Amino acid sequence: MHLAAGVPLLHPGEQVFAAMLEGWRAQQLARNLALATAGRREAMVRAFAAHADAFPWQWGPQMLDEWLGELRGVKGLRRSTVRSYASSVSAFCRYVTDPAYGWPGQCQARFGSHPVQVAHEWNTAVHVQQDEADPRKRAFTLNELQALFDHADAQVSRVRGAGRKGWLPAFRDAAALKVAYGFGLRRTEAAMLDVADLGPNPHALEFGEFGVCQVRFGKAMKGSPPKHRSVLTDAIRRGIRGAVAVRARPADRIGHPAQAAVRVPRRARPGRGPGPALAAPLVCHPPDRGRLGPAVRPGSLEPIGGCPRRAPRG
Repeated sequence: MHLAAGVPLLHPGEQVFAAMLEGWRAQQLARNLALATAGRREAMVRAFAAHADAFPWQWGPQMLDEWLGELRGVKGLRRSTVRSYASSVSAFCRYVTDPAYGWPGQCQARFGSHPVQVAHEWNTAVHVQQDEADPRKRAFTLNELQALFDHADAQVSRVRGAGRKGWLPAFRDAAALKVAYGFGLRRTEAAMLDVADLGPNPHALEFGEFGVCQVRFGKAMKGSPPKHRSVLTDAIRRGIRGAVAVRARPADRIGHPAQAAVRVPRRARPGRGPGPALAAPLVCHPPDRGRLGPAVRPGSLEPIGGCPRRAPRG
């Protein structure tokens, strides 16, 4: 219990609610959930409590219906976002209604009421479809990809030609875009790469020391550390070799060799900066289940001669 027995409270409602959230946070951390996940869930529960203008022992299902309806119909939040809000409230209610934690008895003794589960199968959405991407979003066309890579390469020449510092970070960012596309990496996976993560592939010795990329910060499962996976090198090995050769991200400029200060954008948005006006989001996963198809030169979509397409092995 987070409340001392028999101690009167100055503001019992606020203090008991804060103690509930503190205990719920400790329970989530005990399950090895990330700090960011616990903080995000707590913010969602606080938002629901503010909308309902009531404490958990006063909540009812109709309050959740009104809140979710406003999020969906008035504010226009996406289905996945509304479902995550409802899931957070449901998890909090499961915690405060569990007799093992003693909150029902405490609330009954202090307020004459106790919390109940307000999220049920008839007022919450069910996640039945794995892919919930917005159908209005599409992959880059070849011309848009060419414009994106050409613009990233042009920034290196522009900054260096102006005699300014910063062409190395620009070169690094251009290489990071090609690495993210060629390997099918997420933003965090690309940003946390290190030179030591690149090595030879015994099944494709022709790629040299850049035959495989060890992704150490993959998407984690619930309650687990970041997932490790390996990706085979194909079309972008020359870009990686160039980035390593010019020391595009030396360790002394970053502070720690295991950290990569790479700016990986969420999407190329029109009207922001001198870049190309691209409306489609950055596609991290290339077609054909992570294989790029015919090898291409970095910054170009022209096939590289003498380098046929290879299926991943090993």
